[in-house]
Amino acid sequence: MLIKEVERVLPEIKAELAEIQARSDKAKAQLAEFQASSDKATAELAQATTKSNPLKDVAAPGPVVPYSNPLSVAEAAEGWISLFDGHSLFGWEPNDKGVNWSIADGSITADSGPKGLLLTYTPFADYQFRCDFQMAAGGNSGVFLRTLADPQSVETDCYEVNIVDEHPAGFLTGSIVALQKTAEPIQGSGGWHTFLLTADGTKITVTLDGKEVAVYDDTRPDARRSGLIGLQKNEGKIEFKNIALKPLNQKPLFNGTDLSGWRVVPGSKGEFTFEDGTIHVKGGEGFLESETQHKDFVLQAQARTNAEDVNTGIFFRAEAGTEKAKSNGYEMQVDNSLPKIDISDSDLDIPFRSGSHPFEKPLPANAGTGAIFRRVNARCVVASDKEWATVTLIASGPRFSTYVNGYAVVHWEDTRKLDPNPRKGLRLDAGHFSLQGHDPGTDASFQVITVSDLP
Repeated sequence: MLIKEVERVLPEIKAELAEIQARSDKAKAQLAEFQASSDKATAELAQATTKSNPLKDVAAPGPVVPYSNPLSVAEAAEGWISLFDGHSLFGWEPNDKGVNWSIADGSITADSGPKGLLLTYTPFADYQFRCDFQMAAGGNSGVFLRTLADPQSVETDCYEVNIVDEHPAGFLTGSIVALQKTAEPIQGSGGWHTFLLTADGTKITVTLDGKEVAVYDDTRPDARRSGLIGLQKNEGKIEFKNIALKPLNQKPLFNGTDLSGWRVVPGSKGEFTFEDGTIHVKGGEGFLESETQHKDFVLQAQARTNAEDVNTGIFFRAEAGTEKAKSNGYEMQVDNSLPKIDISDSDLDIPFRSGSHPFEKPLPANAGTGAIFRRVNARCVVASDKEWATVTLIASGPRFSTYVNGYAVVHWEDTRKLDPNPRKGLRLDAGHFSLQGHDPGTDASFQVITVSDLP
């Protein structure tokens, strides 16, 4: 009886299974068709994005590390910049890779390898430089000012401020080697010490632990007027921390009383007005261009975006603006907009990017203030909308460094072929500065705009 019942329903079950299989095959075919269509759409979107996205070829930004800025708010506003982020060698390069430069306990340190210098990414001319240092007993180190990358003579290729316990010619700690001794012998070991070194025109001044110990006025016709800054490892262990610099002899580009020295580029739709001691940029694309041109320089300015997600910038080494080509130049971006997606609670292994921790700074949504737009993004967003931020831009040949509130966000070298238009290639010639009105939503202010040309 059971067998007959099975034989009776078996065809029905087989038919149902066949129908289910058919529906399954149809679903699989539809899924495959959908997947193929999706893949095609994704490819088309990627192609379209590549064609329309000007940021696709930007260089990798600097390292994302816990945010640490030793400068006070007042120091940043005065123009001080921090040359060491406390966690990486961003902005420093060794002239001999055999030296074991590293980061330990918040300091730059080295204790083995040949004699060598750790050099700043770009040169400086007139400045105050300060750092804390600690040297092992019997060691030999120093800070090199206005130096060549590989100095051969301490008399002509640099100014070496010595850190040492013994010296055969008596140029002990604080002395400018071969040029100026301290009045009294000073040893460099014995705990942490602080240098304040001033290079101002022909004069080099050394202050150690708050006391002026050496002054040298170099009136030689071939005296060095600019160069890199180098930290030296010679003998024994040396440590440096709290490394900062303030450019000197900056000249105003904006007089703070009117728009003299600037012109609105023809065809600009944005408005550029003088308001309460500031240059106000509002509404629509346009450019306010400096009358002067500059090649290698240190530019400092205070910028404020007056609403959220405002996009503006400072163009530099720009060709003279015309109605058809308003600003063909490099752009230092001013944009503090943040990503709209918070990844702070995700499982992604992307440290220090959400900005939710007090020692973190978020990644930028649109290159970020301090970026060289379309070339390299800022490594993090330091400034905030509706607040004044001090931006520093250093241009030296093909190399550029930017700082926001004294914190380094970009060190970048333009390796493209020469071209008079920086949008297309490397421009080394002098050019104009331009303040940008980006779109109808632009609302920004600029003040205290200064520049010094590098010799």
